[in-house]
Amino acid sequence: MMRVLGIDPGSTHSAYALIDSETCRPLSVGKIDNHQLRRMLREWVAEDGIDRLAIEMVESYGMAVGREVFHTCVWIGRYSEIYAHGDEAARLLGRPSVKLHHCGQRKAKDANITQALIDRFAPGEPNRGKGTKAAPGWFHGFAADMWQAYAVAVVLADQIEGREGVA
Repeated sequence: MMRVLGIDPGSTHSAYALIDSETCRPLSVGKIDNHQLRRMLREWVAEDGIDRLAIEMVESYGMAVGREVFHTCVWIGRYSEIYAHGDEAARLLGRPSVKLHHCGQRKAKDANITQALIDRFAPGEPNRGKGTKAAPGWFHGFAADMWQAYAVAVVLADQIEGREGVA
């Protein structure tokens, strides 16, 4: 089993999803302060708690961007630097490639990616695959940006395991 960590970075908080590459089962998910995630990432790297890292990369769409985007870019660099060892580097994945992998089209929205993940890993499960407290589902505890972190991790896990996306 390889452990793949996916990160959806933000300017102050980032979402993460640690998954098993073979099954894509979530092992740990959350959205936390960037400094806290940086500490966790250092620990995971030092303890061989992760085998691969995928980070959603900021891409230009030709429009002006604000300070938050640049702060997010700084955090992408910080996370990448912590992980870098030997010949293995963090995989930086743009949002269009994640959309294409899961939905087969670059025009997909976050809701489409979320639905594609539910259809793949938790079809027919109640509460969008989250289940209940008494009977947790595949996506128990998922909220907001955790879906995108998971989507990024699944892309890398699929590449590692030789599985193809929808496209």
